[in-house]
Amino acid sequence: MQSTYEYPKYAFQAPRELQGKPSQRYPVVVVGAGPVGLVAAIDLAQQGVPVVLLDDDDTVSVGSRGVCYAKRVLEILDRLGVGNDCVDKGVSWSVGRTFFRTEEVYCFNLLSQPDHRRPGMINLQQYYLEEFLVRRARKLPLLDLRFRSKVIGLQTQEQGVTLQVETPEGEYSLAADWLIAADGAHSSIRRAMGLEVEGKVFMDRFLIADVVMKADFPAERWFWFDPPFHPGQSVLLHHQADNVWRIDFQLGWDADPEEQKRPENVIPRIKAMLGEEHEFELEWVSVYTFQCRRMAQFRHGRVLFAGDAAHQVSPFGARGANSGIQDADNLIWKLRLVLEDKAPETLLDTYSEERTFAATENLRNSTRSTDFITPKTRVSLAFRNAVLDLARQYPFARALVNSGRFSVPSIQAESSLNTPDTAEFAGDMVPGAPCDDSPMRAQVDHFWLLDRLGNRFQLLVYVDQPSDVHQAAALQGLMGGDIPIDVILVSPSGGRSPHGLRVFEDYSGRFAERYDARDGSAWLIRPDQHIAGRWRSPDAARIRAAAARATCRQE
Repeated sequence: MQSTYEYPKYAFQAPRELQGKPSQRYPVVVVGAGPVGLVAAIDLAQQGVPVVLLDDDDTVSVGSRGVCYAKRVLEILDRLGVGNDCVDKGVSWSVGRTFFRTEEVYCFNLLSQPDHRRPGMINLQQYYLEEFLVRRARKLPLLDLRFRSKVIGLQTQEQGVTLQVETPEGEYSLAADWLIAADGAHSSIRRAMGLEVEGKVFMDRFLIADVVMKADFPAERWFWFDPPFHPGQSVLLHHQADNVWRIDFQLGWDADPEEQKRPENVIPRIKAMLGEEHEFELEWVSVYTFQCRRMAQFRHGRVLFAGDAAHQVSPFGARGANSGIQDADNLIWKLRLVLEDKAPETLLDTYSEERTFAATENLRNSTRSTDFITPKTRVSLAFRNAVLDLARQYPFARALVNSGRFSVPSIQAESSLNTPDTAEFAGDMVPGAPCDDSPMRAQVDHFWLLDRLGNRFQLLVYVDQPSDVHQAAALQGLMGGDIPIDVILVSPSGGRSPHGLRVFEDYSGRFAERYDARDGSAWLIRPDQHIAGRWRSPDAARIRAAAARATCRQE
């Protein structure tokens, strides 16, 4: 098989525990250097928290694996310093097409609005994402990344955990205040603690073929139901970096995985799909089954579960890695505040509250997609095919076509951290929602709003004139205290604030449109760029109370 990617090998380096140095207790240890563990460790280190990241391998993931990364995740990766690398290398797309046999029956656009920095989705082999994250991790002095380090034992205590780690040069013990388990669907940490995941395993198999070829297909997602080249089954096509195309063939539960992976069985399927005129080379082949399951709770004492270790979904809709990275985004700012004694440990219970809600939402959507794609009874198959037939002509039927409802950020509208509205707002920027991006400028500096948000609490105050701000002195006072709130004025006219506050000019009007902004409106933004509360008139006392609520503190 041809390979377009040279897998890096990361050398083992003996840690201080094997060099005869005094043992050290760490604030946080992360187990698993996949995308979720790397994101968690990088975020911690960037926010000033020393962290050890353990992985039992010495390279990145083999094969494309996670392929699709959604706009919200790209915005998180921007904050971690790898967003540009991913977008530059990946294939950006927003349009998906669904075919029934030979006819297109449905088309969607993930990014129908203009003036967003990032595309609706990119396709990028997981090994590239991990390589970019490893490169970033190695630049952070507070992040100790240890490859070929396998956790073989775990003891949990009321105030921390102790791990037993196996390496090529011997074993050692590692103590930490907190442990983040991001070690995948077969989590050894979860098994060691006797914890279970609950849900549904789907009785079907899919073949993945990463194919190297030059083709003039557009950068879109194409999904076929019952195509003539693979009758009675489904097929998915994605364009990836380096002229690698990802093709997923539904096989059925009775297919022999090892037999199906043989090139002599894979190549005829691809030729039937592409035609004899297309030259191609196989790069990687795998067969997968899938499940929709999650743990009941993601926090267990001083152990916090994230990504596939906490929840697993079917691949349709790209909800796996996207959801896991958002787990880390939700967790790390809370953990930092707890470590700094600026918030009680109960704040970490809201990590489980918010992300189990998101996982349930993902499992529900993923299960519905899988049931539509792989009907298991004659009745469900007849219903599915009737929907696809009707979708050719009737809009109501197109809404029922489900080849994978794509990953969108979870709206934590019922979160206990939200301050309920006291005034009417239109639009999607409700408490619990992640902030929409919009183009901004300050004097001659052009930038995107989300590039200036995150890692701390911030208050956006929309004003017609920056020189005329109600309660300016009281707002300035928000910048002090245990939980300082950075106050930013957003104005359609720009200019300067006589009170020394920063001013962002909403020169395109997109902020006002997306946030339903009026003179005096204000939004409290959490460190993970989610909205904690909003008001039509900013009152310093209410904003302080909202920040206290968002950190589980009593004032």
